[in-house]
Amino acid sequence: MNWAQTLDAYDSELVARGVAVSTRRAYANDLAQLADWAEGRSLAPEKVAYKDLRRFAAQLSQQGAAKATVARKLAAIRGLFESMMRADRIGQNPADLLSAPKQEQKLPRVLNHEEIQALLERIPAHTPLELRDRAMFELAYSCGLRSEEVTTLDVTSFEFDAEQLRIEGKGSKTRIVPVGEHAQRAVTRYLETGRHKLDAGRGEQALFLSKSGKRLSPSDVSRRLTKWVRHAALAGGVSPHALRHSFATHLLEGGADLRAIQELLGHASVSTTQIYTRVEPSRLRAQYARSHPRA
Repeated sequence: MNWAQTLDAYDSELVARGVAVSTRRAYANDLAQLADWAEGRSLAPEKVAYKDLRRFAAQLSQQGAAKATVARKLAAIRGLFESMMRADRIGQNPADLLSAPKQEQKLPRVLNHEEIQALLERIPAHTPLELRDRAMFELAYSCGLRSEEVTTLDVTSFEFDAEQLRIEGKGSKTRIVPVGEHAQRAVTRYLETGRHKLDAGRGEQALFLSKSGKRLSPSDVSRRLTKWVRHAALAGGVSPHALRHSFATHLLEGGADLRAIQELLGHASVSTTQIYTRVEPSRLRAQYARSHPRA
C-alpha cells in the first residue's frame, strides 16, 4: 500500500471508531504533511523508522511550528503506525520512542460570576436571533457544552419534563446533564417566540438555527459569542470553550466532586478534568488573604 492508500485505510478506521469529523480532518492534514515528506525521500509507509520521524519532527521545529502543533502532529503519526501494527503491516511502532516537545500548561480563560452575568444578561433577547443567542449561551454555560455539541443539539435533545439535556459528545458518546433554571427559561422563550420564525416551515431538526433556517456551525457559535462579548464590554479571549471552563471551575469552587464534573463534561479520564484544580496565582493570593488567620 502506498501513502494515499495507507491514509485512506486509517481514515476508514477512524470512521468506524466514531471519531469526530473535525478530528479526522485534522489528522488527515497532519498525516498528509508526513506523507509528502516521506515520499520526497522515497520512504514507503512500512519503511519509516524512528530516526526518520525524529528528522521530520526536527524539521517542523526548524520551520517555526509551535510546540503544541508538533505535539499534535506526532500524536496523529503515532496513531497511524498503531493502526498499521494492528493490520500486521509493521512489527513495531517507530513513533513509540518519539517524545513530544514539552509545552507550557496555560490555565484556561475563566470568567467570574459577574462577567458571566454581564455577558448573558446583556443579550437583549428581542429578535429571533437574539432569543436564539441568549438561549444558546445560557445553555452552553449551564451544561458545559463544547461548541460542536451546541451545533449538534436537536429540538428533541432537550427533555423539558426531566429538566435535562441529552448531548452527543466526542466519539458519539451520549451523556445526560441537568439544565439550570435560567437556561430552561431562555430555551423555552426561544422555542415559543423565536425559532419558528427562523425555521419558516422547513422542518429542520436542529435546536439552534441560522437566519436562513439551517443548522449552525461551530464557527457561527464563536462569531456570535464574540459579538456579545464586545457588547458586554468584557476583555477578549472569551471563546465557547471559555464558557465550558467557567462552568467546570464554578462547580469546583462551589464544592462539586471532581468525578461528578468529569461526568458532566464528558471527559474520558479524570486526569483531563484535573486542570480545573489548578488556581491562578492572583486568585490563590485572594483566597489566602480571605481564609488564613495570620494572612
